[in-house]
Amino acid sequence: MIHNFRLLGNDLRQHSPLQLLVMRFAHCLFLCGWLAAAPQGLNACGTESQPPELALVNGVIYTGDAAHLRVEAMAIHGEKIVAVGTTRQIRALAGPKTRVIDLHGAFAMPGFNDAHIHLASGGQAKLGVDFEGAKSLAEFQLRLRARLAEHKPGEWITGRGWDHTLWPEQRFPTRQDLDAVSKDHPMIFGRVDGHVAVANSLALQLAGITKETKDPAAGSIEHDSAGEPTGMLKESAVGLVSRKIPPLTPEQRRRAVEMALAEVARFGVTSLQDNSAWADFVVYQQLKKEGKLTARITEWLPFSEPLARLNEMRQQGGTEDPWLKTGTLKAILDGSLGSRTAALLAPYADDPSTSGILRFEPEQLKRLAIERDNAGFQLAFHAIGDATNRIALNTFAAVVERNGPRDRRPRIEHAQVVAPEDFPRFAELGVIASMQPVHESSDMRWAQARLGSDRSKGAYAWNTMLKQGARLAFGTDYPVEPVNPLRGLYACVTRELPEGGPAGGWQPQEKIPLEDCLRAYTGGSAYAEFEEGKKGRIAPGQWADIVVLSADITKIPPQQLLTTKVLQTFVGGRLVYGK
Repeated sequence: MIHNFRLLGNDLRQHSPLQLLVMRFAHCLFLCGWLAAAPQGLNACGTESQPPELALVNGVIYTGDAAHLRVEAMAIHGEKIVAVGTTRQIRALAGPKTRVIDLHGAFAMPGFNDAHIHLASGGQAKLGVDFEGAKSLAEFQLRLRARLAEHKPGEWITGRGWDHTLWPEQRFPTRQDLDAVSKDHPMIFGRVDGHVAVANSLALQLAGITKETKDPAAGSIEHDSAGEPTGMLKESAVGLVSRKIPPLTPEQRRRAVEMALAEVARFGVTSLQDNSAWADFVVYQQLKKEGKLTARITEWLPFSEPLARLNEMRQQGGTEDPWLKTGTLKAILDGSLGSRTAALLAPYADDPSTSGILRFEPEQLKRLAIERDNAGFQLAFHAIGDATNRIALNTFAAVVERNGPRDRRPRIEHAQVVAPEDFPRFAELGVIASMQPVHESSDMRWAQARLGSDRSKGAYAWNTMLKQGARLAFGTDYPVEPVNPLRGLYACVTRELPEGGPAGGWQPQEKIPLEDCLRAYTGGSAYAEFEEGKKGRIAPGQWADIVVLSADITKIPPQQLLTTKVLQTFVGGRLVYGK
């Protein structure tokens, strides 16, 4: 039958044209006897109300709505779903101008909502040297050498994506490794996690970094045995060099955004909770004005900006537009496990000389958080290590104590390593665990060495979070990881490497069922941005944000998730990828 029509009030004047259309459909179905499956009523129903603009039929549609988990078809008018049901029922609603798409048994579901993404950075990475997946220092140098001819002498060369844990050398690159390729260009290249970078000698010289240069607050400059800088810069020290890079031209910035949006659509992602620069948000605004925005974007704002500036950005960017708006405030509290800059309660198991880098003093963080919460902002804290997660939770507790209760939905981004006694506090404080399952499949190769066996039990702990009553929201952290959500689903249900193993998964007690993984990647992400009434399900009244896949991912073996393809992506009923 047709499901979930709701009367939204008694006074029709209070409703939008779309809401009235939904109610007319419901009235029509009742009069025609559809609830009793009376086929003779179909023609009469077609004359009762305005036909939908689009109908998807003959599908295997996973709705995410527990009351009616699977349907065959849906009707769309404007940007919203107005009806779901059988193919026969939805076809009967179609008018002469309704576009009917036969899915031919393909699997469809709510579009993925990436709860943590750096869209512009992903596009800008495509403008530079891509080191992702390089298996050795030699391959790193080979990729760099291949791009030299594209740059004039003295021109900056940038890039990202290297991961020294994949190399036989298992060491950070140095300025000498870059100088061996070229000394004619200043260069800086970020690690895959975005928390450390390596610069060559010319870049260090232009930044004024010498053996006498002191570490900046919340950062460090690595030195060799002679006291000379190695070229490795950690956390805030990266900015000493990166601020010397000429800004992108407007054309480069737009091209980067367009490339990233095309990749997002190709992988079925319809909503983005994005952490990019304000200059990139201006590009999003222009694309929206031109009707070329292909995903819904909630843009995060920088927590550390003065409150007056944050209010100005919120006013300029808005908070209500369904396609583009501002959202939470993001603060980075520590670094990453891969670079040993995540802040831990005890030293790293494989390097007892360090416990990581904390980028905020706890009392300073509390003061700023209380002030920004009082101004009505949602807060999101990047916290990887168990020390940082505890500080984040303590801060949220202080906010509640000072400002009182409200529906604030605070978030911890990553929540990768959590002390056992801190897990219950997520639910107690209403803190959303915004996590990226694909990080686990990338990090498991070395995570146990960093953490030791005991701390590893509290790492990437999705099942423990759910059992303790916390809400999950899933994303990818693109471009740190590929934007493909299916890789995250695979990690979520198997906790294995993409090529398979370890048998049963790393820390297998933290695996969760696919249905929970899907919910975190759709409805859970929608809840994290206060959009659960509009996104995350295929149901009347929800935005028509839909992905069509080559396989029923709820029925296939987990390994096949990695080979499943996106056939079509719809945002607001508009096809943005596929045919």
